Amino acid sequence: MENFTNETIDTKQLPRYEEVQLTPLHSKYWLVTLINFSIVFLIIAIALGLFWFNTEEVANYGSYFAIAYGIVLLFSLFLTRIGYKKKAFAFRNHDVIYRSGVIATNTMVIPYNRVQHVALHEGFIARIFGLAKVEIFTAGGNSSDLEIPGIAKEEAENIKQLLMGKIQKQL
Repeated sequence: MENFTNETIDTKQLPRYEEVQLTPLHSKYWLVTLINFSIVFLIIAIALGLFWFNTEEVANYGSYFAIAYGIVLLFSLFLTRIGYKKKAFAFRNHDVIYRSGVIATNTMVIPYNRVQHVALHEGFIARIFGLAKVEIFTAGGNSSDLEIPGIAKEEAENIKQLLMGKIQKQL
């Protein structure tokens, strides 16, 4: 223990993750998001329509429900668009960075030595547009796992290979 040192670190000299140029999600992913969004709101509209046509209050309150539904739909679409615009990622020599959020911006920085498993997923609609989602599972459990959607399938496969290579080097 004679050679033990514990020097202080000047936190102002550390590299800033905010300065990293992040890659936005593929532009086709917005179409995938819109299609999924439309399907969900169409199902809700059908369910509400079935409910409305089975009640006598349709004549009295139907237009109010329709206006409220339209407002909720537009507000949800607005938030979805903001969320899409904020999502971005970067892969560096030692870690991966992913930014997301709607009201507050969340940035996750995961060092490669925490990565345990990598998966590639293609949803039905995303597959039509040639997109995939990279899932990164870490040693920290579900709360520290990461999903990066909206990546071109070929690029997602390259990312998976990169991460699998980093995992193999650790073993």
